[in-house]
Amino acid sequence: MRPILILLAVAVAVAVAMAVAGCADSETKLEKKAARIHAASLTVDSHSDTPLHFMRPGFDFGQRNDPQEAHSKIDLPRMKEGGMDGIWFVVFVGQGERTPEGNEKAMLEALRITDSIYAVVDRFSEDLEIATTAADLKRIARKRKHAIYLGMENGYPIGKEIGLLDKYYDRGIRYVTIVHTNNNDICDSSSDSIEHGGLSSFGEQAVARMNDLGIMIDVSHTSDDGFYDVIQQSRAPIIASHSCVRALCDNPRNLTDDMLLKLKENGGVIQMCLVSFYVKTLVPNPRHDSARMAVRMKHGNYYDLDEKGKEAFLVDWFDVDRNFPRELATVRDLVDHIDHVVELVGINHVGIGTDFDGGGALSDCYDVSQIGNITLELVRRGYTSKEIKKIWGGNLTRVLSEVEAAAI
Repeated sequence: MRPILILLAVAVAVAVAMAVAGCADSETKLEKKAARIHAASLTVDSHSDTPLHFMRPGFDFGQRNDPQEAHSKIDLPRMKEGGMDGIWFVVFVGQGERTPEGNEKAMLEALRITDSIYAVVDRFSEDLEIATTAADLKRIARKRKHAIYLGMENGYPIGKEIGLLDKYYDRGIRYVTIVHTNNNDICDSSSDSIEHGGLSSFGEQAVARMNDLGIMIDVSHTSDDGFYDVIQQSRAPIIASHSCVRALCDNPRNLTDDMLLKLKENGGVIQMCLVSFYVKTLVPNPRHDSARMAVRMKHGNYYDLDEKGKEAFLVDWFDVDRNFPRELATVRDLVDHIDHVVELVGINHVGIGTDFDGGGALSDCYDVSQIGNITLELVRRGYTSKEIKKIWGGNLTRVLSEVEAAAI
C-alpha cells in the first residue's frame, strides 16, 4: 500500500474510533443524568395488582423473585433496585353475580385483600408505610421508606350500598376504579355491552359520595359514555390510573383526544399503562389466544374458584405465556404516548400507572427494577428534571391533594 493510502486509512480509522467513543461518551452522560434525575424524583406507580400475590402460597414480598418464574413484577428488593418511592396497591375483585349474595362475597374478598396489604406493610415496617394523603409521600420518603397507597379496582364490592364507600375509605382506600371488564351497578365497562348508558343513577350517587369523602374517581375501564358522565358529575379532578392514548393504539381501554381535552379541563391526569396491547397494536398471536381460551374452558371462571383451584388455573395460565410468548411493546412506544399527551394537553396531566402484576410488561421495562429505563428515554427526548418529576408522581399527588381539598 502506498504511504498516502496508509495515512488515509489510519485517519479514517481514527475518525471512526473517535466518533464511536464520542457516541459512547454521550450515552454515558445521558445515563448518568437520567440516574440523577430518577434518584431525585419521588416516583409513584398509580396501579399495581401485586396484592393478588400476597395470598399465593410461597410468595415472599421480601425476597427478590424471578419475574419469569414467580410471575411477579414487584417485591421489596426490586422496588429498591428500581428506585420506586410509592406504589398504589389495588384491591381487585373480579366481577361476579350482582346479587345480595354476590355483593356480600365481593365485600368480604375486598376486605381480605385489604388486610393482606396491611399485613405485608406491617411485616416490612422498616421499609414500608401506609399512606393515605398527598402529604404522606414526602413525609414517608424522608424516613427512607416506600409509601404504600391503597386503591380499589372495580366498584363491584360496593354493590348498591353507598355506605360501603365510607367503610373502604376508613380502611385507607383513596381511589376507586369504578368498573372493570364487565358492567357493574355503578357504570358500563369499555369492554361490555351498553346497560346504563354510562353511569347508573346509583353511580351518580357513588361519584358524589367519593367527592365528599376525598376518594379519587378512576375512569380506567370505563365506557366512553361513563367517562363523560363522570367528568360532568365530579366536582373534583379525576384520574385514569392505568390507560393509554387511543390515537396511538385503537383500544377502547384508552382515552381519545377529546377525552384528554376534557380531562385537562377537569384538572385530572392520565397514568400511562405498561400493558403492551394498550401501548401498541401487536401482531396477532392466535396460538396464544387459543391456549388461553383452553385454560378457561378447563378450569372455569378464575374468580369462582377456591384457592387450590386458582393456583392450578395460574399454573396453566402462565404456561401459555411461556409456550407461546407474546410480542411486547417498548419503552420508546410508551413514551410516544407521553409525548402525545404533553403535546395535546400539557405536562401537568400525565403520569405512570404500570399495571404490573395485572398484565403490565414492556420488553425493556419488564418489572419494577427497570423503571429507570422510562426516565432515561424521557431524558433522551429532552424532558427536564422538573417535567420528569411531574410525570413520576407530581401530577398524581397534585390531583390527590385537590381531591382532598374538595372533600367535605
